[in-house]
Amino acid sequence: MPTYRPRALLPGDQPGPWSDPVSIAYTQRDVLLYAVGIGCSDLRHVYEQHPQFAVFPTFAIRWGAAGLKLDTDAIPNSPGPLMLDAERSLEQLAPLPTEGAVQVRARLLSVHPRPRGAAFAEVEAEVIDASGQVCVRMVSGSFRRGVAALGDIEPFEGAGTARSAKLTMPDRAPDLDLSVAIPANQAHIYRLSGDYNPLHIAPEAARFGGFEQPILHGLCTYGHCGQLLLGALCGGDAARFQALGLRFSSPVYPGDTLRLVGWHDGPGRLVFEGRVGDKTVVSNASFRYV
Repeated sequence: MPTYRPRALLPGDQPGPWSDPVSIAYTQRDVLLYAVGIGCSDLRHVYEQHPQFAVFPTFAIRWGAAGLKLDTDAIPNSPGPLMLDAERSLEQLAPLPTEGAVQVRARLLSVHPRPRGAAFAEVEAEVIDASGQVCVRMVSGSFRRGVAALGDIEPFEGAGTARSAKLTMPDRAPDLDLSVAIPANQAHIYRLSGDYNPLHIAPEAARFGGFEQPILHGLCTYGHCGQLLLGALCGGDAARFQALGLRFSSPVYPGDTLRLVGWHDGPGRLVFEGRVGDKTVVSNASFRYV
């Protein structure tokens, strides 16, 4: 069975070295396509001639591990259908330009075993604009469910300090209750922003990954949460977005109705869950704003 040896990459449980920065160029069209791909209809994000046109704050989430090359002798590669987004967090420190190029660097934070022959890996990344300003800081957690088949990773010793932390939701009625219907072709649109994992479009790939049908991209679910919360709590003003973090507890499918229930947790902070029917699909979630 394939073996993980994360201590070779994370001695002393310290984060790994930063990767060399990679340059990522994007156009106004990329910005517009991403916004449409997460179900956004606010003209400030989908119409380039709007006087307040701005990049939607979660746009950079797609670059979570850009530039990072892991030693496959220590962390073997997994095929796309066996890789799932597990947790994501993004902090906006400054707005991204509406088009141009940025530098992205990343580093490995932790790798730990999970039940049923799987692993959980976390990567930190920074997005830096042309002036040297860090605009976005992110942590990406991936659930690696095998190398050749589901659950084929040999038991191993974990390494690194995980950023993942459990949040407890208040035991009272929610302060916020929002819902959005996910269009049947939403994954088809979102994938055009660059995530071509066949798990989200090809039935045979979905079955190989353990699902009856293609599932919505986790990052598309993430974007839907972001645009719902920004609209409800910030009047859609991208400058008021500070941070969004969440865990993907269960897949969302195209055609589902995603419901967010949230509780105010101090000034400018909401903790929330995402649900489809009676199932919790997003947990351990928080949103910070000004």
